[in-house]
Amino acid sequence: MKKPGETSKSIRAAGAVDVKMLELLVCPLSYGPLTYDADAEELVSPRARLAYPVRDGIPIMLVSEARHLQDDE
Repeated sequence: MKKPGETSKSIRAAGAVDVKMLELLVCPLSYGPLTYDADAEELVSPRARLAYPVRDGIPIMLVSEARHLQDDE
């Protein structure tokens, strides 16, 4: 049986975004919710059509650093 917080520790150890932090973050452009794409290591804002990079488990929440998403993504 997992202890409280065990999931977020294992995610952080893998270099991913902390689940609790993800719940607090919003897109700085649209103020909409974000989803985490583990394969691309990005936080995706569907509303703004932007993907923010995550480097060493730290989300880079700068619009200038974000990648624009194509319509088919």
